[in-house]
Amino acid sequence: MKHNISAITLILILLTSMACQRTALVKQTGAIQRPNFLFILVDDLGYKDLGYAGSKYYESPNIDALSNRSMIFTQAYACSRVCSPSRASIMTGQFTARHGITDWIGAATGEAWRALNRQDKMLPAAYVTALPSSATTLPEAMKANGYTTFFAGKWHLGGEGSLPEDHGFDFNVGGWDKGSPVGGYFSPFENPKLKDQYDGENLSMRLARETASFFNEHQNTPFFAFLSFYAVHGPIQTTQEKWKKYRDKAVANGYAEQGFAMEQKLPIRQTQDNPVYAGLVESLDDAVGIVLDQLKTLGLDKNTIVIFTSDNGGVSSGDAFSTSNLPLRGGKGYQWEAGIREPFLIHVPWNASNGATSDIPVTGADLFPTILDFAGIPLLPDSHKDGLSLKPIIEGKRTKAFQRNLIWHYPHYGNQGGDPASIIRSGDWKLILIHEDMHTELYNLKKDPLESVDLSHTNHQISQELLANLMSYLESVNAVFPEPDPAFDPEKREAYEISVREKLLPRLEAERKAMLSENYQPNENWWKSKVTRD
Repeated sequence: MKHNISAITLILILLTSMACQRTALVKQTGAIQRPNFLFILVDDLGYKDLGYAGSKYYESPNIDALSNRSMIFTQAYACSRVCSPSRASIMTGQFTARHGITDWIGAATGEAWRALNRQDKMLPAAYVTALPSSATTLPEAMKANGYTTFFAGKWHLGGEGSLPEDHGFDFNVGGWDKGSPVGGYFSPFENPKLKDQYDGENLSMRLARETASFFNEHQNTPFFAFLSFYAVHGPIQTTQEKWKKYRDKAVANGYAEQGFAMEQKLPIRQTQDNPVYAGLVESLDDAVGIVLDQLKTLGLDKNTIVIFTSDNGGVSSGDAFSTSNLPLRGGKGYQWEAGIREPFLIHVPWNASNGATSDIPVTGADLFPTILDFAGIPLLPDSHKDGLSLKPIIEGKRTKAFQRNLIWHYPHYGNQGGDPASIIRSGDWKLILIHEDMHTELYNLKKDPLESVDLSHTNHQISQELLANLMSYLESVNAVFPEPDPAFDPEKREAYEISVREKLLPRLEAERKAMLSENYQPNENWWKSKVTRD
């Protein structure tokens, strides 16, 4: 009996000690069993568009400060080079070929592509046009486990029947089927999910205030807030004051005579000296500051995990030709690194690794299981089939699970000059399969992050192994592919390319210099911003 009492006493002492340690940890770190989550998703933000990432032109003090308190993933990827597929991957934890949303929703496919008169060799593949109702989404999983779920901003994953409130969000502010701010960045917004308050109100600031208000109203219950900015998607707009600040900065820095060069199909921006885009980035950063400050004001910052990333690369070609992603190659819409490599921060308030970096390749599909893991919710491997929890990495543990293949599938052309292609990354190797002629490109990203030397012909065995693994995955998920266009005319294609070089390139240079002119005025009221109170 004496031995039994001693054993019981010892167990009680151990349990009491563990409880005291946990209580001390809670007091020390502010962590509780159920953390809150703030997910900040930016639209079209480039890998080099922030101060912490190396930009000497754009200013982002609030995001830079967040990076100092976060784990910075230096080889982090969006799951697609354009928006809707990438967003669907975040919501489902699946690569694009699996969930089927392989292009931005609204893009033309098949013979309808010819109407754009781009004279391409192939007809883009069909794709799923709304987030499938059969998919278990991240917000649905959070809601089912007691979290209040909130969405603000850009959705672009379907219209009626497939809006945020149809996929697990309790609240939806501003999310509908459109992928860009229809009314621009200053009110009236022309958004049926976002009521106008006063003319000239800044869209990014409004979304931030709505999110901050949600924090205030739900501070006593665990929440999952998804702040999805429309910024920095085109049309790029800013105030006259911010334009002047960055125009003067570009002049003081001494801007280059030529700002563009030809990529394979379209001109691509070589310089970060667009004062309008810089103002848009600063407004985004101001808005991020609002939500982070509100968390601190309410005392929620010690128990709120903050995730910050973008849905695809910066727009260096096509659309607004806004930014440069150099030294990485390409940009939004391209199959190279600048099309998919992203800013990627995860701030866990009580974690000792804050401020550290990780060079492990990760993707947006990993965020679904990561959030579940930190929330103490059992993982759903049958749902987030292509994602892995990043919690072990953040906690300083390396795991063999991340020795995996990452897959991208984009059987489309898009608006930015990229090719229909599929990609596999395995370790330091990246193989690109170009569907027009089925040729491959192979790059060693550790030695050649600029993707300047194609090694496919000198590393034939590696190329073949990667290609086999890529095709095996695509076949396993019934991926769809583009088809050759029987109406393709090489002479018309050549004429189109000549027009791009001789007309579009000079026009872009003229527009760039006009923005840098001291007399620049886009319109009378600067995109409706003249009455703003921000």
